[in-house]
Amino acid sequence: MPLVAAWVAQLRTAFGDDLMNDVIRRGRNGEPVFYASENGQSFGTKWAPPMNSWIADDISARRFCDGCDGKCIGTSTRCVKS
Repeated sequence: MPLVAAWVAQLRTAFGDDLMNDVIRRGRNGEPVFYASENGQSFGTKWAPPMNSWIADDISARRFCDGCDGKCIGTSTRCVKS
């Protein structure tokens, strides 16, 4: 996980080793305070998405069609280019 390691190193520089060690340890022990994933490997505890939220997976593939009322959001229906 080289990208995650580099990111954590930057966080350590910004926030200090003690804080980052605590957050990483808590994530490893089941608290949803630290989670990282890279190339199919993950570490820590994922947090549940908040209620009434929209997951933005593949957001770059979404667009509004002419006359769109937004009812397709959150469904498997995909908009088409007009």
